[in-house]
Amino acid sequence: MEKIFTERAHLMCPHMIFGIAMSVNSAFEKNRIDDSFRILAKNHPLLRAVIGHDETDNSYFYAVTEASKIEMMLPDETITGPEDPSLLEEFDRLTSHDWNIMEEGLLKAVVWSCESKTIFLLAFHHLLADGRGALYLASELAEIYAEGKVGNPVTEKLISSKADFPKGSELSFISRVLVNKANRDWDKEGNESLSYTRYHEFAEDFLKGDKVRFSLEKTAPGELENVAKKCKENEVTINDYLMAKAFLEDGTDKIIIAKDLRDVLPFYNEGALGNYSTAFSIVMKKKDGDLWSLAKRVHKEVRKAVSDPKALYLVLQCYAILKPEVLDAAFMAAKGGFSSKSARFIGEMFFGFSEPKGFSITNLGKIESKSIDTAFFIPPSSPAIRKTLGVLTVNGEMITCISERDK
Repeated sequence: MEKIFTERAHLMCPHMIFGIAMSVNSAFEKNRIDDSFRILAKNHPLLRAVIGHDETDNSYFYAVTEASKIEMMLPDETITGPEDPSLLEEFDRLTSHDWNIMEEGLLKAVVWSCESKTIFLLAFHHLLADGRGALYLASELAEIYAEGKVGNPVTEKLISSKADFPKGSELSFISRVLVNKANRDWDKEGNESLSYTRYHEFAEDFLKGDKVRFSLEKTAPGELENVAKKCKENEVTINDYLMAKAFLEDGTDKIIIAKDLRDVLPFYNEGALGNYSTAFSIVMKKKDGDLWSLAKRVHKEVRKAVSDPKALYLVLQCYAILKPEVLDAAFMAAKGGFSSKSARFIGEMFFGFSEPKGFSITNLGKIESKSIDTAFFIPPSSPAIRKTLGVLTVNGEMITCISERDK
């Protein structure tokens, strides 16, 4: 039984849903779709799980069953492709209410026919996977469906304690003081733990007024080749370029980016779901000079953060050290739905839940696939974030999906 540890931050926070949309190079066939999802659920225990709660220690866990918990929908109408407006409209419909994950599974799938291809929309709860894990799962599904592969069962092993973090990643003195103070203040307040049922009711009301717009931007292969060439000349990455562009065009001073940790976590099993990522911020208050000089500065700051365990693991260490009850209540307290000064402090000062001002980019990188024709990543829309870019490059074509709230 895998208990939810650092992933608990995604438990009582709305809009923790993201998606992968893809066009698969095989014609629509209902029986094969059913069989493909059945094989996928057989390989991945978290696709057979809902979230359970242990009252003895107020812990949440993945309650794995024998049966698939994937919710699958097969609309009668066809669509023109993954960029058809009806696909994002369907994603908006799926995410316009708060999933009750103690009763519902963590993956919902909508599948359409599209001439000689099949269009998949996979909507993931963040407790099921991070973005890179979702991409791996989508690729596995495409290979099962288009090529008849069956894959292999995967054993889950998530981050389960502070001991899973590397030496040198401990919180700085100031951060440790603030987190420990919030924990002590929670005890002094004598709060009752926030129940999932109470949170779920609050989140349902919150989502009725928290509208997020989605849009797509495509970078054609030729244009992407030119950008990649310029990046190589300036010794920066595509992500550095995207961040510099966002700093200039959106006028933001801080961008939060995700970082995959699979390569550095020794217990990670290839193909496993769960969360194996962290996030850190890059600040650029001075944005003088041209795009490429700014990209070089961004590159330097990113390398600095990635090479410093204290910066790279900061958010995960906070999740690990905070009392679970404080973490659970942080969002609701910041929004005035739960009375706790300590939880409100964490929600406002650590996570920025009081007002959506943040800007973030999650780039899942690039893949080549003979099963997938084209695909894009729909990023989660954290209530702390005003605008998020989800970037994915498939077969040389980069598509950016933008989720944005009004300022």
